[in-house]
Parts: sequence; C-alpha cells; structure tokens
Amino acid sequence: MLLVGNGRVITRDEANPFLENGAVLIENDRIIKVGSTEELRKENQGAEYIDAKGGVIMPGLINAHEHIYSALARGLSINGYNPDGFLDILDGLWWTIDRTLTLEQTKQSAVATYIDCIKNGVTTVFDHHASYGAIKDSLFVIGDVAKELGVRTCLCYEVSDRDGKDKMKEAVLENAAFIKHALADQTDMVAGMMGLHASFTLSDETLEYCAANKPEEVGYHIHVAEGIEDLYDSLKKYGKRIIDRLMDQNILGPKTIAAHCIYVNPHEMEVLKETDTMVVHNPESNMGNACGCPPTMEIFHHGVLTGLGTDGYTHDMIESYKVANILHKHHLCDANAAWGEVPVMLFKNNAAMANRYFKKPLGILKEGAAADVIIMNYNPITPMTGANCNSHILFGMNGSQVTTTIANGRILMKDRILTCIDEEKAIDNVRTEAEKLWKTINA
Repeated sequence: MLLVGNGRVITRDEANPFLENGAVLIENDRIIKVGSTEELRKENQGAEYIDAKGGVIMPGLINAHEHIYSALARGLSINGYNPDGFLDILDGLWWTIDRTLTLEQTKQSAVATYIDCIKNGVTTVFDHHASYGAIKDSLFVIGDVAKELGVRTCLCYEVSDRDGKDKMKEAVLENAAFIKHALADQTDMVAGMMGLHASFTLSDETLEYCAANKPEEVGYHIHVAEGIEDLYDSLKKYGKRIIDRLMDQNILGPKTIAAHCIYVNPHEMEVLKETDTMVVHNPESNMGNACGCPPTMEIFHHGVLTGLGTDGYTHDMIESYKVANILHKHHLCDANAAWGEVPVMLFKNNAAMANRYFKKPLGILKEGAAADVIIMNYNPITPMTGANCNSHILFGMNGSQVTTTIANGRILMKDRILTCIDEEKAIDNVRTEAEKLWKTINA
C-alpha cells in the first residue's frame, strides 16, 4: 500500500472534485480510495506514506503528441541552415536529424525525453517517431526505455515517401510489428498506432499499403494541415482538401489522431466530428514554426474531441496550457477565449483520448483509476477550491514544481530525485550521443 497525503487534492472527479487536506490510497497499480488525510492515515497505518507537505496532489499529466526523436536538437546549429518557411524547417532540420539518428541515439533521445516527462509530471505519452537512418527496431528501443523508466506510452513510426519506397515499406512494417507486440502486452502500459507523416509526403499507394498492414484494433497518428503547403499539395494533386482525402482513404475514425489541423475549414471540422476523429493542438510548435494559429476553439465547439500536445517543443504540459490560453485570446482578440476550452482539452480530453488505447481510467483520482499521481510544490496565497483550481494551475504552477511522480503505482521521482534511473549517469550517456550526432550532421 502507498498513501499520498497532506495536500490539496484536485481529483478531476465531478462527484468529488477537491479536498482541502486530502490523500490518495494506492494498491499495486490502482487507486483504491480518495479521502481525508486523517481518515486514510488512521485506516492504513502500515502503508508507505508520502507527505505532500501542503502542496497540490493531482493526476499525472498526459501529452497527446510528442516527438522523442527531436530531443538531441537542443542548441544544434546546422551548417548552411537558414530556413525560409515550414518546408525548409522540416527538410533542413528535422529530416536531417532523423536521417542521421542511429538506434543508440534514438534510445538516448527516449531516455532524455522520458526523464523530462517524469520531472514535469507527465505519466502518459503519445509519441510520433522518425529515424530514417535506422528504422528497424526503433519503436522497440523506445518502448524498452519507456518500460524501464515507467512511463505509459503509445508509439508509432512516421511513414513517409520522402526517402523512397523501400524505407517507406520498412517504416510501415516497423509500425505493424510494434502494434502486434503492444496488442499482446498485458501491462496496460504500452500501445501502438500506424504513424503517418502528412498528406503531402504520402501517395495513395502508400496509404493503401499502410491499410493493408494495419491491425484493425488501432488507428492512425498523422500530421494534418500543419502548413499551408500541405493543403495546396492536396488540392493540386487530388482535387480535394486534406480531411476529405483522408476520409476517402478510410484514415479517419475514433482511434485516429489528427495533429495540428491548422488549415481546416468548417466542413472538415464536421467530418472530423462525424468520424469521431481525435485532434491534438500544439500551440508552441505552431507559433515557433510560424505555421499559423489553428481554429482550435472552433474545432472544439464543433464537438470534436480536441486534446493538447507539445510536438516535442517542450515536455511541460502546464507550459502548453499557458501558451494555448494566451495564443487564442491574442489571435481572436477575445479576452474570454480559451478560459474554459483549454483546461478541458488538457485535463479531460487528453484522458478520454488516452483511454481509447489504455484500459484503466486515466487523468482522474478516484477508486479504480490508474495510480498516476503527482505532487506539486504549490501552497496558494489565495483561496483554492474545485471551482478555481485551474486558475491556480494556470497562473501559479509550472512543470518544475513537480516534486513527486507516480505512474501505475510506481514511484518514478520523489522529492525531485529520480528513483527509476541514475539520472546523472543517464544524462552523461545522452550527452555523448548528442555530440556524435552533431558531428555527423556537420561533417
């Protein structure tokens, strides 16, 4: 038994949303009770006790769109790289990195990313991987790191025609092999999807090959209309908008994630809703790549299940919450925009999306839910309740205030010290491979 107590508990359970001095009782991988600290300590005197010290206890966070392969890019300067638009950013930076990555560098990218996730209270990650220099077994390497560090993970490989037919097929088969592996796994900690890059790098023939090799239990994870060039390409080559093309290719559906969706119109939003396709908003990446502000508020209000991701730009979901909040206010010139929508995306919809792939209830502290619990070093100076806790998170918290991270009942970090890995040794290995990668790229 593990008892986490002496904190303000944000449960995300509508029947019991907030406890002023609450505790969460964990047995194995499940939460078995949420109640007052005094009551649960008295009832469970033999349980291991973690003292939140008056901080905030809340569910582990979920990142609905990550890019582990980008981890070693921080600070990288590539000779001759001076991008003029989104396509130059893709080819000059990201595709250059993924064509160069070795399996060991993919592994160290995963180590670095999962460490950062744990330190930011993220216990579930949907990753979209690419390493065209080393495709085979790349998802299995990432999956092994996720298992070692204890982070729940749904993985896919980014299928694309950009490096030729042979590598495209190898990428599809890597997806198929990992999906089969994940479906056979009984831990409820790993899942797989069929990854796709974007419409403009995927021929109809390639999409048909993906469909022929995709188990029916899973969907696709694809970038949609992230750049205007993607839309132009679809209109020119196929005479239809991207969502209509994906609909015709049977890509959409309740198990499919459409990331970004910047250049979509109301008709496409209606198609996304009718097919129950999931959409993930990545505000910092869209701004950083100068791709534009997606109509996320409109997509959300169309009834599309819309979540929040980082696209590898950060691993701090609270940071993404802050940026999404101000982006849409600024873009719409509406001070009321995003107040309600973005916290629903992060705290409710991300969990709903994750539960299309994982069995135990996620993103909530209640009996029977997954034992994913984090503690924030935050002691409010103003009254805090279930009604205003999102405002406290938005204006008072950030990922670096996470002191303890528990995933599936396993303590991954306690008092900012990782318990699942020797952090210093691990980061030394990451640095070694990062330096090798940089030297290879600029050789």
